[in-house]
Amino acid sequence: MEDQDRAELCFPQLLNTSCRKPKISQSDVVLMYLTFFISVFTVVLNLLVIISVSHFRQLRTPTNLLLLSLAVSDSLFGLMTLVEAQRQTTCWLLGDRMCSLHVYVSSICFCASVGDMLLISVDRYVAICDPLHYSTRVTVTRVKMCIYMCWICSAIYYGVTIKDTLAQPGMYNSCDGQCVISMDYIAGVFDLVLSFIAPITVIIILYLRVFMTAVSQARAMRSHVAAVTLQHSGTVMTKKSELKAARTLGVVIVVFLISFCPYYCLSLTLHGTDLPATSGVFMLCISPCLNPVIYALFYPWFRKAI
Repeated sequence: MEDQDRAELCFPQLLNTSCRKPKISQSDVVLMYLTFFISVFTVVLNLLVIISVSHFRQLRTPTNLLLLSLAVSDSLFGLMTLVEAQRQTTCWLLGDRMCSLHVYVSSICFCASVGDMLLISVDRYVAICDPLHYSTRVTVTRVKMCIYMCWICSAIYYGVTIKDTLAQPGMYNSCDGQCVISMDYIAGVFDLVLSFIAPITVIIILYLRVFMTAVSQARAMRSHVAAVTLQHSGTVMTKKSELKAARTLGVVIVVFLISFCPYYCLSLTLHGTDLPATSGVFMLCISPCLNPVIYALFYPWFRKAI
């Protein structure tokens, strides 16, 4: 009987302090393996984006640099999702410090991803709504500075938010084999508003403005298509290219919202306690995987680079 009890422990040698192995259903096992597959696929696809933009100098435009930063955050988030699936469904065997580091890096990747989405929206807003000043306002140097600030601010923000957990790893664990990170409900709501709701609201407002401007431009181009001369054809093609880029990145934004909003809505309403672990992780891994697929469908330069 004692041997059977030991077999159910995460650390059989620590009989008095070890956690018991979590019991998961067959459906959770299937969902967990599917999450592992999607996470690996996410890392591979986003690495293709990173290699493409990094290798081909002609692809290093301001917009593509933002996509590069998004691919970096998505690939890291895919790796963290692999670890998160293991944390939610089995014993945590990597120690308390790695538990705190995992949560810290995951939070930074998500926050940087949201920041990249916001920067992409601003980029498309300037390109569509103020095209005459786009080349002077949105430069490679300025975009790089914005990307660096996005990652640095994300690291500082979550360093302050979970500083107690980073200073005292494992302070919320009740037994060995756990990886528990606790946040006060009020603090969680504040974090949700600051790191998700506020930037997503700005993104939606910017894209509504971009959509209305794009529609008016498309109507203007159709009404004057017969009068376009060879001299102005380059300008028309540039506008079409910008509109296509706005549409493509708009699809990325919509996929992001569809993937993450249900998770955060459920987490908020259920206080983060009753949300099924495997279902939550599965929802989080969808958007980072679909982004490079969208690029492959809409961007010829990405297919050629591959």
